[in-house]
Amino acid sequence: MRKRIDWFDIVNYTLILIVCLAMLYPFVNVAAVSISSYSAYVQNPMMLWPREITLASYQEIMSRPLLWSSYLNTIIITVVGVVGGLVLYVLTAYPLSKKHLKGRRYFMLAVVFTMLFNGGLIPNYYLMRSLNLLDTLAALILPSLLTGFNLILMKSFIEALPEELEESASIDGASYPYILLRIIVPLSKPILATLALFTAVGYWNNFFNAVIYIQSVGKWPLMLFLKEMIGAASMMAQDANSAEAGPGRITAETLQYATLMIVMIPILLVYPFLQKYFVKGMMIGSVKG
Repeated sequence: MRKRIDWFDIVNYTLILIVCLAMLYPFVNVAAVSISSYSAYVQNPMMLWPREITLASYQEIMSRPLLWSSYLNTIIITVVGVVGGLVLYVLTAYPLSKKHLKGRRYFMLAVVFTMLFNGGLIPNYYLMRSLNLLDTLAALILPSLLTGFNLILMKSFIEALPEELEESASIDGASYPYILLRIIVPLSKPILATLALFTAVGYWNNFFNAVIYIQSVGKWPLMLFLKEMIGAASMMAQDANSAEAGPGRITAETLQYATLMIVMIPILLVYPFLQKYFVKGMMIGSVKG
C-alpha cells in the first residue's frame, strides 16, 4: 500500500531547514567577504560566494604578534578552565547526587542562590584585588570555573544513572573513588562533553572580565584583540572608504570580517568532535538483568 503523506513532518522539516539556512547564512557571508575585494563587497555586501579573491586581510592580521599572544592566552584560559571545571563538576556533583548526604538540601539551595543573586561588579573587583589576581590570567579562569547551572546538569545526569551499577560494584568491594573513576566518569561522557563545549565557548568568548581585570596588552585574550581590531580597523586599513580599491588592497570591512573568521574557526572545528556525545543513549543496555 502507498504510504500516506504526513504533512506535519513536511512542514516541520521545512521550517527546520529554513531556520538552519538562516543561521548558516551569516557565517557564509563573513567567510565570503573576508576573502573578497572591497569593490566586490560594495557591489554586493550580502554575498554568499567570494569575488575577486584576495588574502591580503588575513596576511595583515597574521603579521601582528598581538594576535598570536592573544591566541595563546585564550588557549591557556580555555584549556585550564575546561579541565579544571570538569574535575570540579565531577567531584562536586557526585556527592550531591547521593540522597543520604547530610545537608544535601542546603548545599543545593546555596548553589541555586548563586544563580539568582550576585555580589556585583565592584565587590568582585575588590575580591580579585584582595587576592592579587588583577592583571593575571587566573582572574579570567576562576570566576567561571564552577557555575550553578552546569553543576545542576551534572548532578541530574549522575542521579539518572542506574543505582544497580554502584550497588553491584560496592558488593564486589569497590570504594567510592573507584566507582567514580571507573564507572561514573566513563558513563558520563555525554554530559562531560556537553559541559566541556559550554565551558569552552564561555571562556573563548570571555570579554567583559578581560576588560575589567586585565591591563597588560600582553595578557589580552582573543576577544580583546578582536575588539581592538574592529575598533581600529579604519585606521589600519588602506583606503578603507575607497570603492575603487583593487583586489589586493586592505580595507576596514574585509579586515574586520577576516578577524571574525580567525576568532570563530577554532570553535567551529571543535564542535563536530563533541556533537556525537550529546545523545544520552549510552546507558541503554548497561544494566543486565
